[in-house]
Amino acid sequence: MFDAIAPRYDLVNRLITLGMDQHWRDRTVRALALAPGSAVLDLACGTGALGAQARHHGYRVVGADMSEGMLAGRPVSSGGEGFPAALADAASLPFASGSLDGVLCAYALRNFTDLPASLAEAARVVRPGGRISILEVATPPHPLVRAGHRLWFHHVVPVIGAALSDPGAYRYLPDSVAYLPEDPGLRVILRDVGFKAVGRRLLQGGLSQILTGTRAGSTGDA
Repeated sequence: MFDAIAPRYDLVNRLITLGMDQHWRDRTVRALALAPGSAVLDLACGTGALGAQARHHGYRVVGADMSEGMLAGRPVSSGGEGFPAALADAASLPFASGSLDGVLCAYALRNFTDLPASLAEAARVVRPGGRISILEVATPPHPLVRAGHRLWFHHVVPVIGAALSDPGAYRYLPDSVAYLPEDPGLRVILRDVGFKAVGRRLLQGGLSQILTGTRAGSTGDA
C-alpha cells in the first residue's frame, strides 16, 4: 500500500493537514533537544520529510523503512536533504545497541504490527541519555474540535486521497487511528521499554501530538 502511494504521499499530506504537517515536523525535531551533530534515526522515514527537517537542524540522519517505494522517493544526494536509509522492520533494526543519540518518528506508530516491540527496538538503539520524539495523530479532547476532526478525517481525507492517490489507502488511514492506544497508553509503553521523563503535548487542539522521552539506564536495559 505504501509503495503505491509513495509518488504523491507528500503532496497529499500537505493537503489533508492544510499545510500544518511541516510545522508539526519542525516542532517534533526541536523537541528532540539534542546537540547539533547528534546521530539520529528517522524511524519509518518514508520519503524523508522528517529526516530532512532534522538535517536542517544540524543532525546527522539515517533512516529506516519497510517500504521500498517510499525509500525510492527520498532525496538521496549527499548534500541538501538527502540521507542514507535502510530497508528494515521497525521491530528488527540493523543498528547496534546504543549507537544513536536519538530517534524521530512521524505518523507511523499505527502501522506497526507490534507496537511495544517496535518501541523497545527504538529504545535499544538509543544510548543512555539519548532522546526520542514522536509525531502522531491524536483525538482532540474538546467535543466540537473532535467532531470537526472526525468529519474531516473520515469523510474529506478519503475523497482527497481517492482523487490524487490510492482510494483504499486513504480509507485505511482514518481507520488505522483505532489501533493506537488512547492516552496514557503510549506513554506507558514508552516508559515500559526504557524511556523516562516521558511527555506529551497536543498540537492545534489535539489534531496531532508529540511524545518525547529520555533513554534511561544502560544499553542493555531494553
